[in-house]
Amino acid sequence: MAEFRPRKKKRICQMCAGKSIDYKDVPIITKYISEKGKIENRRHTGACAKHQRHIAKQVKYARYMALIPYVK
Repeated sequence: MAEFRPRKKKRICQMCAGKSIDYKDVPIITKYISEKGKIENRRHTGACAKHQRHIAKQVKYARYMALIPYVK
């Protein structure tokens, strides 16, 4: 007899749901950076591939504008 396993809910990308990210929003940008200063991967951020590229670009803009440090 096969066991019944409930399916996991599919994680919805926050940006697809309507939340936007801008490089000027430092508190939001820092959520997508690890404590070592690296950009978190898609598993940790929960973003789709398209929006993960957008997150990475916004983090890089914020670093270039000296809003967040390159290394912590």
